[in-house]
Amino acid sequence: MALISIDGAQGEGGGQVLRTALSLSMVTGQGFQITRIQDDHVADVAGAEQRWLAADWRERFGLPFAPGATGYGQSSDEVGQVDVDGALLLGYFDEVHDVTIRYVGSLRAGDLDRIVDDRWDPPVSLGVRLVSVVNDNMEHVGQAAYLRGLAERHGVV
Repeated sequence: MALISIDGAQGEGGGQVLRTALSLSMVTGQGFQITRIQDDHVADVAGAEQRWLAADWRERFGLPFAPGATGYGQSSDEVGQVDVDGALLLGYFDEVHDVTIRYVGSLRAGDLDRIVDDRWDPPVSLGVRLVSVVNDNMEHVGQAAYLRGLAERHGVV
């Protein structure tokens, strides 16, 4: 089986789209959740500590949430407390992205069948968990793109 490599870091690729969406999504807290979920899930399957804690991002953000909070299930009031500098958010995203790319790049096809979460029926494989992270990211990027369209239409951006 041949693997397909997608490099979104150049030009109009996914990296640029994702970076733009993260910047614009700050007003909704979506960028924060995208990065926290990715950090949480990838660290878990990789058997590593989240960058949020290991690299002191939690302290840098200064948010009043529990150390393991990812944005999932948090109230609108809590999301409203996410008011951070865009450069800080992008720095955290860049670090999580780099760790994710290195981890995924180290995997072999057979690794994707490994069960990483048996709390579900059927149990969740590594491949399914990684797809869920990508899907979650794309849903939030779509929400941010929609928000950008509204802002452009009303002359806010």
